[in-house]
Amino acid sequence: MNIHHLELFYYVARHGGISEAVRNIPYGIQQPAVSAQIIQLEESLGVTLFNRRPFSLTAGGEKLFCFIQPFFDGLEPLADELRGGRAQQVRFGASGTVLRDHLPELAQHVRKKFPNLKLTLREGHQPQLETWLQKQELDLAVTLLEGKPPSGINSLPLLKLPLVLLVQRSCRLTSAEELWKRDKIEETLISLPPYEAIPKHFQQGLSRLGIDWFPRIEVTSLALIETYVECGFGIGLSLAIPRYRLSPKIRVLSLDAFTPVTLAALWPGKTTPLVQAFLDELRGRAQGLTN
Repeated sequence: MNIHHLELFYYVARHGGISEAVRNIPYGIQQPAVSAQIIQLEESLGVTLFNRRPFSLTAGGEKLFCFIQPFFDGLEPLADELRGGRAQQVRFGASGTVLRDHLPELAQHVRKKFPNLKLTLREGHQPQLETWLQKQELDLAVTLLEGKPPSGINSLPLLKLPLVLLVQRSCRLTSAEELWKRDKIEETLISLPPYEAIPKHFQQGLSRLGIDWFPRIEVTSLALIETYVECGFGIGLSLAIPRYRLSPKIRVLSLDAFTPVTLAALWPGKTTPLVQAFLDELRGRAQGLTN
């Protein structure tokens, strides 16, 4: 059997499919190449190793994966031991705002203690990040936390962030209460998707007020919300982030009666020295933002 084919099969079996395997293989390879080489492996063995849709290992696939898994699982720990014993790589997940505005400086501080620090970054929001943590695809994530984290995931609350509405500076609205007094809100609401913590808290607050107002524009980041507000496409639902500078063309309307969201650090299993160093820096940075 071709050892490279076995390695590709290991990633496919571990991550539950070819597309997910491609995202996690630590070197560049395209999905068609993985598919072709897995087919070659199956042809050389004369068996089908897994069902494609929905994904599931066959009996032969289970047997092969159980045989090769200990070897491939042990490669990274062995490499860390040969390098000197202490792993200096962390797989970090967060929103684009955290990755862009906060992580670079934070990682520089951690690198003073871990000079050979290597980062693997993935951008995402709470549902995605929690899934990746559960699959052991991330070592640490920073995200808004809705309720309790999943079983097996530890959490460290960092900040309470109030909800706000964003309007164009030229807009006549000076408070959110002006909207609540209307029979019907005609303005377009620009928001993250409804499964995110921010719109959940907002809709719960609207429900308490007896108001119906649902997003007509859904985007994937707070930065995009600002962009569409600035361009005059509607009113944006966002957060009051300490020391974050909005465009001078945007004005903030506070939502004091709405429940804030919690920004937290999440990690699976035991805390390693490297993860603990990041947690210490995150806690210190959060305290610095609120002082």
